[in-house]
Amino acid sequence: MNNNHVNADAVESWLRGLQDRICQGLAAADAEKAFASDRWQKPPDAKLRGEGDTRILEGGGLFERAGVAFSKVQGDALPPSATAARPELSGRGFCAVGVSLVLHPRNPYVPTTHLNVRFLTAEKPGAAPVWWFGGGYDLTPYYGFVEDAQHWHRTARDAVSEAIYPQLKQSCDDYFFLAHRDEARGIGGIFFDDWNQGGFAESFGLIQAVGDSFLPAYLPIVERRRNTAYGERQRNWQLMRRGRYVEFNLVWDRGTHFGLQSGGRSQSILMSMPPQVSWRYDDAPPPGTPEAELLQEFLKPRQWI
Repeated sequence: MNNNHVNADAVESWLRGLQDRICQGLAAADAEKAFASDRWQKPPDAKLRGEGDTRILEGGGLFERAGVAFSKVQGDALPPSATAARPELSGRGFCAVGVSLVLHPRNPYVPTTHLNVRFLTAEKPGAAPVWWFGGGYDLTPYYGFVEDAQHWHRTARDAVSEAIYPQLKQSCDDYFFLAHRDEARGIGGIFFDDWNQGGFAESFGLIQAVGDSFLPAYLPIVERRRNTAYGERQRNWQLMRRGRYVEFNLVWDRGTHFGLQSGGRSQSILMSMPPQVSWRYDDAPPPGTPEAELLQEFLKPRQWI
């Protein structure tokens, strides 16, 4: 592939295949439920045009909710969430294609996780097209295990290369942060946006490496923790920490804002919400507990490898 030739069809084909591969791997891990496919298409006169395939697994043995969505949408102008950092793109029409997933396991010892890989092009008459890739994955444990964090970050580093891993890790730590609580959402991973370094082929190779490494990063952690016994205390902690996940997605997440501001399909955008969640006024765990250790040790950004 010519490194300067933009091949949007190849990106779309790979993303559709990625959705298939991830759903097959997750359904095999759950073993009790399969994904239901909800194919949708926007009407041609809608603010946001396009189509997608939202796949949902709910009430499984492993996953309380797992959502893996593919979408391809076009609009006449980029929403404010996309142009805030790049005002020169204001007024451009756009096409965005991507795969996004959020997994909410049933067992509190199995972490929640998120992945997104996407490709955007923005055009206007008389100007050269602008394109970029974005994405990454991050891990949100409810109980901390050093070996899980090390495996997660080692797999991410090996996927994207030791050269750029520190940059992508720092971007992830910076992005998945609840500023209103001065608290990280999880233990991070890798994250990038507005990426076109090295030309099209090299940039496309980066999101392929990210997408293809997700299951090898996540499933070994699942297998280590899925049969850990838990009770009401652990479940209550999980539900409370899921509240932080909701807060981040609704208050800070640019992907959620992009979808809602551009007239996206709310049912698919909000598939990331956990099926059950709780908030308590005073949610500080007692000192010396595993729950306190998560906040004090695991949710402080650090070098895991």
